Amino acid sequence: MLKKTAFALLYLVMAAMGAATFVEKFHGTAFARLHVYGSAWFVLLWTALALTSVAYLVRRRVRRASVVALHASFVLILIGALLSHLLSVRGSIHLRTGETASTFTADDGRGGTTTARLPFALRLDTFRVVCHEGTDAPADYVSHLTLTDGGRSLPARVSMNRIFTYASTRLYQASYDADGRGSVLAVNRDPWGTGVTYAGYALLFASLLWMLLDPRGRFRRLLRHPLLRGGLVALALVALPCAARSATVLPEQTAARMGRLYVEYGGRICPLQTLALDFTRKIHGSDSYGGHTAEQVLLSWVFWSDEWDAEPVIRVKSRALRQLVGLDEYVPFRTFFTGRGGNYLLGPLVMQYYAGQRDELHKAAAEVDDKLQLVFALRRGTLFRVFPHTAGGRTRWYAPTEALPAGMERPCSLFVRGAFNRLNAEAGRADFASFEATVAQLAAFQRQYGGRSLPSPAAVRAERAYNALPSLAWLWRLDLAAGLATLVFALWQLAGRRAGRRLAAAVRYGSAGLLTLSLAWLSVLLVLRGIVSGRVPMSNGYETMLLLAWCTQLVALAFCRRVRLLAPFGLLLSGFFLLVSSLGMMDPQMSPMMPVLASPLLSVHVSLVMMSFALLAFTFLCGVAGLLMPALGRDRAAGHRQAEALRVLSQLFLYPAMALLGAGIFTGAIWANVSWGSYWSWDAKEVWALVAFLFYAVALHDASLPFLRSPRSYHWYMVAAFSTVLMTYFGVNYYLGGLHSYA
Repeated sequence: MLKKTAFALLYLVMAAMGAATFVEKFHGTAFARLHVYGSAWFVLLWTALALTSVAYLVRRRVRRASVVALHASFVLILIGALLSHLLSVRGSIHLRTGETASTFTADDGRGGTTTARLPFALRLDTFRVVCHEGTDAPADYVSHLTLTDGGRSLPARVSMNRIFTYASTRLYQASYDADGRGSVLAVNRDPWGTGVTYAGYALLFASLLWMLLDPRGRFRRLLRHPLLRGGLVALALVALPCAARSATVLPEQTAARMGRLYVEYGGRICPLQTLALDFTRKIHGSDSYGGHTAEQVLLSWVFWSDEWDAEPVIRVKSRALRQLVGLDEYVPFRTFFTGRGGNYLLGPLVMQYYAGQRDELHKAAAEVDDKLQLVFALRRGTLFRVFPHTAGGRTRWYAPTEALPAGMERPCSLFVRGAFNRLNAEAGRADFASFEATVAQLAAFQRQYGGRSLPSPAAVRAERAYNALPSLAWLWRLDLAAGLATLVFALWQLAGRRAGRRLAAAVRYGSAGLLTLSLAWLSVLLVLRGIVSGRVPMSNGYETMLLLAWCTQLVALAFCRRVRLLAPFGLLLSGFFLLVSSLGMMDPQMSPMMPVLASPLLSVHVSLVMMSFALLAFTFLCGVAGLLMPALGRDRAAGHRQAEALRVLSQLFLYPAMALLGAGIFTGAIWANVSWGSYWSWDAKEVWALVAFLFYAVALHDASLPFLRSPRSYHWYMVAAFSTVLMTYFGVNYYLGGLHSYA
């Protein structure tokens, strides 16, 4: 009875948390916090789960130290959370420059606020937004303060991911005033909860590692399982170009030389080639058009806009939208403005979209409108912020049509105003030698006035190499095709069909070779992307999908010799993840990281979670294959043995996946505490990651739950469990939203 109660409470907790994310979606964060996460019944539910779980462990007389330590860590974390809930005080303080305050606005726990006293007085001396060199993209927010405690005064500095702590009170940079003369600081006074919770985290990390290394533990016994010796099965393998019309273009070499200029784009300084590629990809859906490079498309549209307005470059992906307004898939720019009286063809749909109609048809119209606005920005010249100017130690970049600073020297301002006029005249008379000479003068101007904002030569070389790489479309197609072919071959063999040794060897080594090629290609891409952006590439949805594909390939390649079924699994999963990254739901553009994300804890957190998701994806495929085995084979007994072998393999993935997911979730909690002053915010992604962790944790309790010892039941459970991973990543990103949403 105690066992049933404990697991029933566990599922009830998971159901309550999952339902609360939808309550928050429809009723708001404040409502969910007040009626669910901060309610007495929710606290009592967690308390009952903790007490019944401890009682069950005591009754079973569990003596394995790693298991006891793991469960004790969760109890300690819950105690810390309860102490924080009951004893901590959180709020905020707003200071203007020169203003002193000794009170702050505190949350009363019921959705309201009250005034609380600080154990000291604070004065804001200065507030400063630190930008990335040469751009207006914020790199950090810094408040310089003076703290006074009695007759003692000391300086204090608070910035993103840098807490100031004094007398059990922690201050965090939260926001600032639009005029830059005021700062908002988050205040957190938690004398007991944080310490107890961190002790629980430390015990959790140690026990997860202990669980994997314990010689008598379940994971080490699985590694020695006889069903895994010698491998499960010997495996092995099985854009339509759009023709350009007669629009005039710059010579490819001339366009390429201009593509080497620098431009401020996306909050950073990069080669103009990058802007050209993003422009062409966004409006046309590919890296080129009609045999012309991206630089030729972008620059030719500048100098011969009337001709290029008639080119069918704009892609309309939505079939429903094309049918409604009578468009082809590729449409000239001017087509959208040839209605009655020259009206905008998509105008009514776009206005309805921004008025709140967000169905697929209106979203498609808004997507095309974004492409057209990009062309308008090109025609206005605002995309070409290629002229740097340094004043007061800060460099800013200007477009030729922008208002220039009053302090700019007259020769410089004359050059800025006249450079594109000269280029336009030289292009018009096809004097490309003079055109390239003007480009060389512009490059010299950038070197002279760009200052420290110019990227390093290594970063430029890396970015040009990155831009030269073909799109990932070929890679996901190759991985998916090879993965499907090898998986079919594997199922054919597992069903009792025999294949010749040469064919089997060819498939085996071919799949491993393709996996190696795919991993190497993706590794090069990620390394180059990291060099260009100056950070670990894992800060947005596109990058995390690439990282997840890379982790999947790495795991599959590392163990495919011992468990050969992993080769098709790895190819299939990596192809799927790369396909998702290429579907247009995610933006591959590189941009500076938000200040709050500039923490090494973020890299650790995302890496651990992505690796765990990759391993859990393997358990899903093991589940699918395990359910198919008995039905496909001629010998049902042999099929059941294969299903059992797949259950063992799935558990072999499950243990490290749970260790990585647990470490990743709670590393993220530490990062949140450093950044925002709260290690758990009940954000939708936090909640669903915890639901996934708890749901998969049940599968580790096959000693207590007999149904999990049946291969068929176990595989059904693991297939169902993967829905929590999909909800954690895709459901939150594209439906629920929240602090962690990449959508």
